[in-house]
Amino acid sequence: MSKPTPLSGFPEWLPAQRIIEQRFLDHIRRTFELYGFASLETRAVEPLDQLLRKGETSKEVYVLRRLQAAPDDTSDASLGLHFDLTVPFARFVLENAGKLHFPFRRYQIQKVWRGERPAAGRYREFLQADIDIVDRDTLPAHYEAELPLVIGDALAGLPIPKPTIMVNNRKVLQGFYQGLDLVDPEAVMRVVDKLERIGPAGVTAELALLGVTESQARLVLGLAEVSAGDASFVDDVRKLGVSDPLLDEGLAELAAVVEAAAAHSPGLCRAELKIARGLDYYTGTVYETTLAGLERYGSVCSGGRYDNLASSGNDRFPGVGLSIGVSRLLGVLFGENALSASRSVPTAVLVAVGAEEDRRSCDRIAAQLRARGIATEVSPSAAKFGKQIKFADRRGIPYVWFPGAGGAADTVKDIRSGDQVEASAGNWTPPAEDLIPVVEGTFN
Repeated sequence: MSKPTPLSGFPEWLPAQRIIEQRFLDHIRRTFELYGFASLETRAVEPLDQLLRKGETSKEVYVLRRLQAAPDDTSDASLGLHFDLTVPFARFVLENAGKLHFPFRRYQIQKVWRGERPAAGRYREFLQADIDIVDRDTLPAHYEAELPLVIGDALAGLPIPKPTIMVNNRKVLQGFYQGLDLVDPEAVMRVVDKLERIGPAGVTAELALLGVTESQARLVLGLAEVSAGDASFVDDVRKLGVSDPLLDEGLAELAAVVEAAAAHSPGLCRAELKIARGLDYYTGTVYETTLAGLERYGSVCSGGRYDNLASSGNDRFPGVGLSIGVSRLLGVLFGENALSASRSVPTAVLVAVGAEEDRRSCDRIAAQLRARGIATEVSPSAAKFGKQIKFADRRGIPYVWFPGAGGAADTVKDIRSGDQVEASAGNWTPPAEDLIPVVEGTFN
């Protein structure tokens, strides 16, 4: 087999990086469960008409196609890989509503696929960690204030730069645009969502194509400039002189989110009225999250409120969700060399083998240590002890266990310090910081 060419956009982490990913996932999962979210996993594929109906374009969806199929077999022709976890979750709720208890709180950690152009932190296959709360018929606005607190706790326990969750409310945008008598508020939102990429001049030019006048465009950009870490943004919006009942409703809801976050974790949330989010299914609060010093990479956690995504006939299940882009987050930090693990394997102890005929007794020692929760390997060969120590050192294994010979006691050596002491596999335990690999972050 010739040397393969890597596929761009499909990350495969090295063992030490995978350890870091697992530590992140363990913490995120535990935080979600502390807030009462139940785990869920949905299938990887969805009907294309479901995937494409709420704002995504066909170029971003991977379509399933079998290499060989009977001419009359079109069973896979209308299936695609899911591009996020919200659309399949909404479908799941509709299908299983009679078996769920509402409000339903779920978390979901799965791979998703998206036809993006690969770049730093942007992949075609990536892992997301989502939380959503859905209810039947109506969903109280206080859940929109709760979700950032969950995500704030999840991110605060990770060795990453300080996160800031930027929040806005689509009702603010739509109400403001309605107050300006703009014909297509949703189209305007999609243009404003490009502000970071194309700048004010680019936004003004695209708005003109929608029939937005120069004076209206100035007010649209004026709203996008509003930013505050507290509820003072409400007065800033009022000063722009635009009024609409939906605008009033959105401002009240957004102020509640910012104030709740400030009470729980000062500095966690910031009202940023340029945030729109491109997906059409968002109807209320929307969120984007950046890391201090790494803002240039964009959002690593985003989401929002959706009232109509999970609806069919008279059945309606409004929800709100936030998603941590785990692969995106890790890819950015790995690219900055900002994360490290104390070792590349889970092993804490290597049991040295003096001679091959002693391997069974070494296996018994390892079994005793494993039974007490200590990750242990037995040396692959009965080489000289110096070579076995080097083998452990190359892999970052901190301890080497030497079985006693001729009735002598076993000893264990910390190969970092050189300290070696007598030990029994039935009661010796390494320090807590050596039981599992330690993950650390280093930031400028």
